[in-house]
Amino acid sequence: MSFFTAWILAFLWILTVVTAVWLLSIPLKNVSIVDICWGLLFVLAAWVYYSHSEGLASRRLLVTVLTTLWGVRLSLYLLWRNWGKGEDYRYQQFRRRYGAERYWWFSFFQVFLLQGILAWLISAPLLGAQYANRLSGGLNLLDGLGLLLWLIGFTFEAGGDWQLARFKANPANKGKLLTTGFWRYTRHPNYFGDACVWWGLALFSLAAGSIVPIYGAVLMTFLLLRVSGVALLERNLTKTKPGYEAYMAQTNAFFPWWPKT
Repeated sequence: MSFFTAWILAFLWILTVVTAVWLLSIPLKNVSIVDICWGLLFVLAAWVYYSHSEGLASRRLLVTVLTTLWGVRLSLYLLWRNWGKGEDYRYQQFRRRYGAERYWWFSFFQVFLLQGILAWLISAPLLGAQYANRLSGGLNLLDGLGLLLWLIGFTFEAGGDWQLARFKANPANKGKLLTTGFWRYTRHPNYFGDACVWWGLALFSLAAGSIVPIYGAVLMTFLLLRVSGVALLERNLTKTKPGYEAYMAQTNAFFPWWPKT
């Protein structure tokens, strides 16, 4: 199977899943369920590529397993965090803006199809790593660096989520800011970790001799920094969290570093 055939096949699977989730969101009146499926879309793509690629077997398995660990952990965390809380405020704003009567079908294009296309585009390094094997021999130095960067990213992302969940679970911390642990060195350890995970996966693609697909890591980083991640969250936090501007002045937004005094 050719590179593009496998890529299109993954898109068809992703389209099927996001359409099914969209249909489920209509009676639930909750578009937020799409967020829970975000990580699983990459897991689906990784296994489709694994099944239809002929690259180095050890690299194919490693990339698929790492993607599965990342995607399943993220989806389970979002499911736990959002359980019983209703629709996210962002989608509620969209529902009011476009009208509840027509948002049920408008949401398919604005949210579900859009996220499906983004996940498909971003997943390109997973296919590049599994399909190509232009460099002779087995796993190489770039594979090792990719695994190391993935481990750093997974630690920051999962660790940051765990620290924040534990902080919020304590009623004494209501209204306060988390400024310890990973959050002492970066205001968004989970987003930084997410970017590292995808650059780690991009290094696997480079290790296989496939360069173009690493644009997926570039796209993911852009989304995290400028669209749905840091930029969006900070606009909200500066309005709703007392003391957040002082925290911004002291702590790096993305890349971890020692706090400013």
